Amino acid sequence: MERQSEYCEVRFIQSSENYYHYNNGKYTGSGLSEDSGYAVRVQNGSISMGFFNDDNFDAIRDKLDAVIKKSRLKGKNKIDQGGGIRDAWRENGKKAVTDFPDSEKIDILKSADALMDNAGASLRMNALHDRQIKQFYINSSGTEINSEYSRIYYVYNAGVYDSGSFEETYNEFGYTGGYENLLELNLEDIIKNDIKSIQGAIRSHRPEPGKYDVVIGPDISGIAAHESAGHPMEYDRISGRESAQAGESFIRPDNYPLKIGSSAVNIIDDPNVAKSFGYYKYDDEGIRAKKRYLYKNGYTSEFILNRESAGLNNSKSNGGGRSSDWDMEPLARMSTTYLEPGDYTFDELIEDIRNGIYIKNYTEWNIDDIRFNEKYVGREAYIIKNGKIMEQVRRPVIETNTVKFYTSMDAVGNDLKFSAGICGKGDPEQGVDVWMGGPHARLRNMYIK
Repeated sequence: MERQSEYCEVRFIQSSENYYHYNNGKYTGSGLSEDSGYAVRVQNGSISMGFFNDDNFDAIRDKLDAVIKKSRLKGKNKIDQGGGIRDAWRENGKKAVTDFPDSEKIDILKSADALMDNAGASLRMNALHDRQIKQFYINSSGTEINSEYSRIYYVYNAGVYDSGSFEETYNEFGYTGGYENLLELNLEDIIKNDIKSIQGAIRSHRPEPGKYDVVIGPDISGIAAHESAGHPMEYDRISGRESAQAGESFIRPDNYPLKIGSSAVNIIDDPNVAKSFGYYKYDDEGIRAKKRYLYKNGYTSEFILNRESAGLNNSKSNGGGRSSDWDMEPLARMSTTYLEPGDYTFDELIEDIRNGIYIKNYTEWNIDDIRFNEKYVGREAYIIKNGKIMEQVRRPVIETNTVKFYTSMDAVGNDLKFSAGICGKGDPEQGVDVWMGGPHARLRNMYIK
């Protein structure tokens, strides 16, 4: 294949995934899925890809010939052909998923369900997934990467009925490595505080609509960083390559760099954050992971690039090529995306606010296809009066746009918290594991519904 093409690469992935569910006091089952296969990409007159998991060499050879033949047709043929790296990496942790007993995994869910029940939640859902991945990548430019890693994902939902009203809370946790990361969480306090907060929300009043100074918590700064910085800086969206699949971007090559917010705004995407759900040393195209400033000092800074989008941009990939499995192409994707912490303590963020709202987390969010118009509905929120946290309020709504949101941000806290998620993109859609987060931050003069 190498002798017949300008550039070629082969990726092999073998994965094994376990899942466990425990809902409303009952263990509702578990499952195991295993899969493996090859992805081949060839560049000549155009770029061609093929996927196969055949054991028969003649069948493999026929499919390879078809991929090469298609690549000789005229079409888009710009791709970063970089290589020359030989390396291996592993991240399975101390309590590896392959050694951690099923009974202990189920006990985690059973204990969480009991905590929710005792705290007064009538709706309870718990799910735990773990995945072991082995991958080998090689290309005609001399790169060979071996990797082996595990990912663990735990999510819960809890709902409370009171006086004819309903509120729910949910939390997602994900790690690369072993079960020690999940066991280090203080789930008892997290779950109790979550349920207490929605019980308080049900008994609270809606805030009066109007202009407020707003302090947002890490959950909101994190989802905003992911949705209104990460996605619009994926270069395939900017180039229009992704437009028919998962949307476009309000950012265009001809308006770059674009002032996006105040000088306090720095948003990073970094696959190197240890143990994060989006961690990797090399991406799925054999490119070394790199810390990327998407927004820096209030301006757009660095795109997320895979090999193909780097070719379109006449640049080099910065390690953003990710796929969800062996039979999916690597797309320009986020990893761990967050608002960079500043210097302010929480007390300093609120001390000069005369009339404000503290929105700790969200129960709902929405954003449009170009990642510009957005909405965040608070789950746990409080009035701020004269620098003090006062009574709880129910479901305050921020409805704004990306530039207004970040331009209003005048101060960023010195704390940092992450949450996990599974980010969907592409057609067929593929979900990849990500972290998103940030510190508390202050937004001035925002309209709250």
